[in-house]
Amino acid sequence: MKLFTALLVALAFMSSSIQANEANTMARQTTVSRADIAAVAPALDKYTQERLLGEVWKRPGLSARDRSIVTVAALIARNQMIELPYYLNVALDNGVKPSEISEIITHLAFYSGWPNAMSAVAVAKDVFAARNVSTDQLSPTSGSLPLDEAAEADRATRVGQQFGAAFPGIVQYTTDILFRDLWLRPGLAPKDRSLVTVAALIATGQVAQMPYHLNRAMDNGLTQEQAGEVITHLAFYVGWPNAFSAMPVAKDVFEKRAKSSH
Repeated sequence: MKLFTALLVALAFMSSSIQANEANTMARQTTVSRADIAAVAPALDKYTQERLLGEVWKRPGLSARDRSIVTVAALIARNQMIELPYYLNVALDNGVKPSEISEIITHLAFYSGWPNAMSAVAVAKDVFAARNVSTDQLSPTSGSLPLDEAAEADRATRVGQQFGAAFPGIVQYTTDILFRDLWLRPGLAPKDRSLVTVAALIATGQVAQMPYHLNRAMDNGLTQEQAGEVITHLAFYVGWPNAFSAMPVAKDVFEKRAKSSH
């Protein structure tokens, strides 16, 4: 049994490594220039330049830095590596630190899967190398932010009562790894970590998890205006259907928070 388990772990790691190498090769071979877009879909080029880059990215409801975080998170969550080099560079130009990009990738291993994170590592490696980013500029492997013990105890109790008997393993990992380790890592501010999580959920259509994480994001300092702008921004990167699926969920969160504040 131990040998079989070790074999499964090795195969999983090999699969992630192969996918990461394929993603890196694809990103290098199929990088799309503006000339490429104009040669194939000139109307798309016009929308890209005038609406997406010329308008959406300049809207006042969300900073360019936060838009970069949201965009990078969405691309990684959907394993869309062709555009990732460009947007990693944009993120760095907009003030996102290499250590924060490192931490975004680490965080998304848990929220969009190890293979997607490995694909992002393969792409980010070349971006970092081109910009002379050294390992001492990356996210630390240890360290911890303060934990809100009461809030975490309440979350753990609710999840345990709902799922503990049927799924004890994932319930325990959720407590031990996600909320008592990953979410306390200092490489990302709590608001930024929430932005990454909400963006990934919307990008992958996982709206069932949105109420908890959007509330957490707003508790961490995200405003209603910013949350609305995140969804508007993501419509262009993950599609109108995913954005419209997120809208009623977000609206319900906004309304319940407004009622509870009175």
